[in-house]
Amino acid sequence: MSRRRVGFCLSDKKRRRMNLDAFAELCADHGVEVVEIDLSQPLGPQGPFDVIVHKLSDVIVEAEHDSQAKQLLVNFQAYVSGHSRTVLLDPLPAMTQILDRFASYRIMSNLQNLLQDWHICSPPYLEVHSASDMPSIQQKVMTQNLSFPLICKTRVAHGSLSHEMSLIFSAPSLVEIHPPCVLQSFVNHGAVLHKVFVVGERHFCVERPSLKNFPAGPCDRETIFFNSQQVSKPESSSDLTALDEQMPCLPPPSKEAVAALVKELRIQLGMALFGVDVIINIHTYTLTVIDINIFPGYDGVPQFFSSLLSHIESVLDKQASSADSPEMTKHKGARSL
Repeated sequence: MSRRRVGFCLSDKKRRRMNLDAFAELCADHGVEVVEIDLSQPLGPQGPFDVIVHKLSDVIVEAEHDSQAKQLLVNFQAYVSGHSRTVLLDPLPAMTQILDRFASYRIMSNLQNLLQDWHICSPPYLEVHSASDMPSIQQKVMTQNLSFPLICKTRVAHGSLSHEMSLIFSAPSLVEIHPPCVLQSFVNHGAVLHKVFVVGERHFCVERPSLKNFPAGPCDRETIFFNSQQVSKPESSSDLTALDEQMPCLPPPSKEAVAALVKELRIQLGMALFGVDVIINIHTYTLTVIDINIFPGYDGVPQFFSSLLSHIESVLDKQASSADSPEMTKHKGARSL
């Protein structure tokens, strides 16, 4: 049996954070060869690949304004298009839409109708394309049922700037936003964030610190600017995460509800490697979806390596099974003539 080859196309930062060398050793023990793909070189001689695992977020974002990055992306897409038997984790169109919070928040909003039996929701939000008409933006905040405080996030959900956010407490303070961005109603959740990490058919829920509760409704408090990574890392300690009041512990997310959410998101996104941030509303105990992440860091998931290898092996097995099917065998024979 020929050795199965999996190409990994990651940034240096992602490669180190994932510890790809250690993962490659695990794969080798299971007859799977891991190959690091160099996008700056032709892909043909580096192949063939049965599966390509990638996080091309940097390239996708930079391709919009950088000709070199655009060419790298074109070359990658051309290789994938010319090798239909190579499975891509995950599809580029799916990843591209999650890099755009306008697109991913529409998906999140639609979940309310699809998962209403599980009492899953997403906060009201507003897409802000330009600051040219501030009175209109202020009016839309009111008419579209957003409530203060509001959390403001960049449209692009990638890079260091995507973690720079702000809490806005009144309509006059909306002049401090920098479009394009998303305004989302802030939901009090007891300073606890639940990060759901998805690896194929498996998922894991990890608890992290988060923003403390704030009084509902507009007030004259100054806008708070913060970095979400600094607030929600496992070891984070911040005044923004320290509750001002004593409150009972919130129940953890329902395992059944989280499973239903993950199942629906896999269908909606067409992806296997992603994360979703959820919180529990302190008043209604509703499971509230606040963000979707591409190929996250999987920090705090000790089963990540084994789960990723298991998913890759299942993909390879399905690929082999389809290749051995009568229909595929017939087409193979026709191509060999």
